[in-house]
Amino acid sequence: AGLEAPWSLVFLPDGRALVSERPGRIRLIQNGVLAPEPYAILDVATGGEGGLMGLALHPDFPRTPFVYAMHTYFPGPLPVFHRQNRVVRLRDQGVKGAFDRVVLEGIPGAFNHNGGRIGFGPDGMLYVATGETYEAELAQDRNSLAGKILRLSPEGAIPADNPFPGSAVYSFGHRNPQGLAWHPASGDLFVSEHGPSGEFGLSAHDEINVVAAGGNYGWPRAVGAPGLAPFRDPLVAWKTPTTPPSGIAFWRNDLFVATLRSEALIRVVVTRAGERFRVDRIERWFAQGAERPGRMRDAVAGPDGALYVLTNNRDGRGRARDGDDKILRLSPAR
Repeated sequence: AGLEAPWSLVFLPDGRALVSERPGRIRLIQNGVLAPEPYAILDVATGGEGGLMGLALHPDFPRTPFVYAMHTYFPGPLPVFHRQNRVVRLRDQGVKGAFDRVVLEGIPGAFNHNGGRIGFGPDGMLYVATGETYEAELAQDRNSLAGKILRLSPEGAIPADNPFPGSAVYSFGHRNPQGLAWHPASGDLFVSEHGPSGEFGLSAHDEINVVAAGGNYGWPRAVGAPGLAPFRDPLVAWKTPTTPPSGIAFWRNDLFVATLRSEALIRVVVTRAGERFRVDRIERWFAQGAERPGRMRDAVAGPDGALYVLTNNRDGRGRARDGDDKILRLSPAR
């Protein structure tokens, strides 16, 4: 309890855990106890949806002891409204993390729509979800890093097998993706994405996409699942109600989605059918009742077999409850 707008949670193999807070702090949890002093403090541009966002561990951690973070920043002596995003990495030093280097910078940033989730895939590459910063056409511009899923080596190099030679772009046509998860059996990449909130007279249409290399996911030319070539339709599109999905995780073979405005943890039961996936059932957990936890930012499968969920009632858009913000732990039913 007592966190301020936590955004991302990662578990270290020695039992520690790290959680990012949007004002720029990475907090350490040791033996289930939140350390009073930050693990690291980053100089971030706060306000709106920006600040410190996603965390990820090097796939060879702890032998390669790096922690990666994505955050919004002001790139030098420019007007205060000019923001960018970057990915940096820290060297783990036990109770502290020391800045190591910038992995990728110059990602377009804004007050809102920064994306922010990062994660290493089963291929050992770093994936970065970026928003289109409310400039919708940037999502279709393959020369821009905005509105994309990017793919990099752990050192920040562009892999030779990326779909567009010489480009970090892995997929495009995304509005504001905030969740990354890989299917535990097939390795397919699932991405959660916020739908429009008034642009072009549209609203809702929040999505879960199964992302393929080089795929165009439509924004702003296509919304929902219209079946228009050459755009790829989402696996799930909520026409209504507004269900802005943030962090996602596979837990016990089902996809769990932390949602914000709809204040629900969504369970999506999916089945692989040949080369595609089929949705068998969708459930909304904690969506009713006086004790509902509120806005949720991330869902993470823990090494102990439990599912962990971050609340986000102190992010400027929620109603703070006693003890907010919190990390919730859900254990399997017996």
